Amino acid sequence: MIQQLKSYLRFLKNSTNQHGVHSPFVFSLVTKCFYDKTDYPEYKILKEYRKSLLQNQNTIEVTDFGAGSRVFKSNKRQIAAIAKNAGISKKRAELLFRIVRYFQPESILEIGTSLGLATSALSIGNPKAKITTLEGCTNTLNIAQSQIANLKLENIDFINNEFSSFLKNCSLYTEHWKLIYLDGNHSKQATLDYFELLLPTISNDSVWIFDDIHWSTEMEEAWEIIKNHSKVKVTIDTFQWGFVFFRKEQEKEHFTIRI
Repeated sequence: MIQQLKSYLRFLKNSTNQHGVHSPFVFSLVTKCFYDKTDYPEYKILKEYRKSLLQNQNTIEVTDFGAGSRVFKSNKRQIAAIAKNAGISKKRAELLFRIVRYFQPESILEIGTSLGLATSALSIGNPKAKITTLEGCTNTLNIAQSQIANLKLENIDFINNEFSSFLKNCSLYTEHWKLIYLDGNHSKQATLDYFELLLPTISNDSVWIFDDIHWSTEMEEAWEIIKNHSKVKVTIDTFQWGFVFFRKEQEKEHFTIRI
């Protein structure tokens, strides 16, 4: 926690808003998407999804393939507690919806379905998109599938598999996901492994979002390595999320934006 507090204070010191952005591409994203104050009717769907999970007192056994939890001491976890402590926040779910609505990617990969809170935001952001979402824990994925079915969201392909196993064996050279949301394993090596495995899928318009880039010192190290990769042209640090773009026409720039 002390590490995260120090990181956040450093972030506040270095961050800016749209007035410190001179890239037209990033300025448009910040002003028209990040800072969009429209009360979209889809927010009600996300709210009801969250509410149903927070009211679910059932307990499941969770298989954690990632860096572990700072909240839960046992793998037996109440669904409501998972939604409250480990799920994407209301603010971030709405932002994720706006990001998909803004870019309108036709194909999306989510690494880490969890209870499907972020998955629902990805789905309703562009109902025409083909979404592939990966989750290693069978019990958690079952809850997400059941919840999504209640919403009748039919553009999602659920895959129960360990992430690196899927990424090593899928047809990466034919799958070109336009948007990738990585929220599955908050360890340095896993994050860098996913990054390298997914690089063959990039296009000029690819949008990658890394969750919890300041979760630990190791995650911050992974973020710095990603930022400095030769194929990465633009990054945006919003503290919780790190955005990566591969636009060849852009000068290499790194932005730190308050949301």
